Amino acid sequence: MSEIHQLLKQHFGYDAFRPLQEDIIQSVLAKKDTLAILPTGGGKSVCFQIPALALGGLCLVVSPLIALMKDQEEQLLEKGIRTAALVSGTSRRESDIIIGNCIHGDYRFLYVSPERLSSETFIMQLSNMPVSMIAIDEAHCISQWGYDFRPPYLNISKVRELFPNAPVIALTASATSEVQNDICEKLNFKKGYQRFLKSFSRTNLNYIIRKDENKYDKVLQVLKAVQGTSIIYVRNRNKTQDIAAWLNSNQITADYYHAGLDNQTRLEKQSKWMNNITRVIVATNAFGMGINKENVRSVIHFDLPDDLESYYQEAGRGGRDEKPAYGVLVYTDNDIAQLEEKKEKNFPSISEVKRIYNALCNHLNIPIESGQNQTYPFDIYQFCNTYQLSNALAINCLKELEHAGFIVMSEAVYVPSKIKINFDKMELYNFQVKYQRFDNLLKIILRSYGGLFDYFVKINEFQISRHLKTDKNNVINLLNELNKLKVLDYTPSSDTPRITFLHARESTEAMYINPKSISDRKNRFKVRADAFINYVTSTNNCRSMMISSYFGEENLSSCGTCDYCRNKKKELVNEEEEKKIRKFIIDLLENNRLLQIEIYNQSPDNYKQKLAGIIQNMLEKEQLMIDTDEKLSLNKEAQ
Repeated sequence: MSEIHQLLKQHFGYDAFRPLQEDIIQSVLAKKDTLAILPTGGGKSVCFQIPALALGGLCLVVSPLIALMKDQEEQLLEKGIRTAALVSGTSRRESDIIIGNCIHGDYRFLYVSPERLSSETFIMQLSNMPVSMIAIDEAHCISQWGYDFRPPYLNISKVRELFPNAPVIALTASATSEVQNDICEKLNFKKGYQRFLKSFSRTNLNYIIRKDENKYDKVLQVLKAVQGTSIIYVRNRNKTQDIAAWLNSNQITADYYHAGLDNQTRLEKQSKWMNNITRVIVATNAFGMGINKENVRSVIHFDLPDDLESYYQEAGRGGRDEKPAYGVLVYTDNDIAQLEEKKEKNFPSISEVKRIYNALCNHLNIPIESGQNQTYPFDIYQFCNTYQLSNALAINCLKELEHAGFIVMSEAVYVPSKIKINFDKMELYNFQVKYQRFDNLLKIILRSYGGLFDYFVKINEFQISRHLKTDKNNVINLLNELNKLKVLDYTPSSDTPRITFLHARESTEAMYINPKSISDRKNRFKVRADAFINYVTSTNNCRSMMISSYFGEENLSSCGTCDYCRNKKKELVNEEEEKKIRKFIIDLLENNRLLQIEIYNQSPDNYKQKLAGIIQNMLEKEQLMIDTDEKLSLNKEAQ
């Protein structure tokens, strides 16, 4: 067994790599710069984690998503692999300790946001670290042609100069050929670099588009026809609750999820859905990142996303177990009109952006020439209420400020409480003797957690309070006192979105926002929105081919399973023949539950080409039902 296969088995429990993973890993180990385009759920993290472990040293991982950074940090730590993440809100003391440990070789992975690379101090510290490779996650963010361009990503090219022998791997789930080329150029990929692209075609994922003024009934119809767990994506928080309540009233177990919920509530809702207690989760796009549930049978879009990139990633959360799944989008003429309006509404005037910037600084009490590299908790709903602003205007102005390099917005992510003891063991013993009221607390902490003298360690104040038979708030108060006495450093948990100011506050007269940059992004948004509207409203193209073609794939063939392909197949079947095939299916399922492939194998050869379309039609008319184990059966009430 080769070293990389041993590492795969030892740390991840897999006997074999997925398609392309081993080729990508071998490319990195050969010290070649590598671009890997793998679909959602395609195992991108393994592609940089395995070669990093094989190379030794420190792997610098640049990622824009705090939730994914924290998720991967947790997973690696559970495997006994020393890993750290520097995210907005990390205290200066903890950052210094993490950086020191990275310099001295105690960590194998360091996750940072692209904005961290804007700090000259961090770049100087980074130059002393034993960086053996650099991984760029969500690499489409480095491209100005991408749908989520982040200007600080451009600093990565400077980091390359510090480590000329370290290979760079850039990973993303979706990138057009234009974006792929831009990624390679912006990262200064060296001659002989490798590009790996897994087909954007998902053979087991059936794309279905339905235009229907009564979306609720159509969603209910889909959920009755396609059993198993489901995600329903909507665009606003209130709608998540309304649809979940409506589904429950129709005897379908459902719950709602959005970024405005506190961490404990989000975890509980996610856990129930992951464990199949809740069948359907109705969510904003805050749901899905870092969540790997293989047996999602349907992903339903109740509202339109802005572009094909977003739709492809979200629909791609269905059928990761390679079994049949459905990506269903339900729309009305009004949905198309709203997306058309966004071409203008999403790009406010420079004067509006400056007005929101001024309000934001006042809201956070930041004086002129202050706030650089400072991070602030930020509740956009409270901000909008205070200044009587529409949410849409505020969000779009904040996005403009982010693109212009003034701020960085971070999603709501739960960061647990942490402590590090500053005294050595003898000093701490003497302190406990002298201050008896802290003694029991410190004993419990020392018994419950390891590494406290070397690293910041996550703690749970509630569990500590149970051991001490006291109130959680009492534990928090004692920890705050110990923090003031400098016995330990204590960082309380947080669970709010944040805004980081990359530069000191400027006067609105002095601040410059490039109008051409806004104009260019506006034009690119229009191109992407138009492409998506064309995808949704088209009645004469295979859905899978349209997606693959959009991302630059060539030599395509029809999927045979999307709504267009099935309609074409039905057109080829005359009424008499369709009756015969329906009767054959009904007779076969009279006293049986069968997989679709089992029906296919038992059918006459002249039925096989038309079978899938007719089965889908019978499912939509609720004449057939599909169970959680993918077996079809007759709905005798509908016969």
